[in-house]
Amino acid sequence: MSFQKMLNLILLCLLVHPAKAQNLPDHKPMMNKVWEAFDELMYKVTTEEDGTTVYTPHFPKVLKELENTQVTLPGYMVPFELGKQHHVFMLSVLPVMQCMFCGQNGIPPLVQVTMKRGKAKFSDHPFTIRGKVYLNTNLEKGAEIQLLDAEIVEEQ
Repeated sequence: MSFQKMLNLILLCLLVHPAKAQNLPDHKPMMNKVWEAFDELMYKVTTEEDGTTVYTPHFPKVLKELENTQVTLPGYMVPFELGKQHHVFMLSVLPVMQCMFCGQNGIPPLVQVTMKRGKAKFSDHPFTIRGKVYLNTNLEKGAEIQLLDAEIVEEQ
């Protein structure tokens, strides 16, 4: 299954359960300067000869300045698969069961995380992670913004 299909499935699951999401307590504010920079991701939209619309990631200067740097990011795990332990997952400013669109001004940013070693344990609680920023233009190889060689700094 392609990365885009997995991400669409995750978003669909979040949207299908809006009533359940409304019962969650308010999440801790996760936005920081790194999340705000990640939120600047844009897309160049083009149309191919056959009518197919193509979205190509565009990384503004604030994002390019973060590439290959170590950043620390608080957030909630959004796993790609069922299970307790995950080597690769998405990180969000919102809990997995909270509607990604509720009370927000647009879709909040997500970042793909690949652990340096081992796996991170799934939790409904936020945690802080540190990793090296990679900006990906080939969406067949994952999300546009990735944290590589990531390690958990703090669990709550």
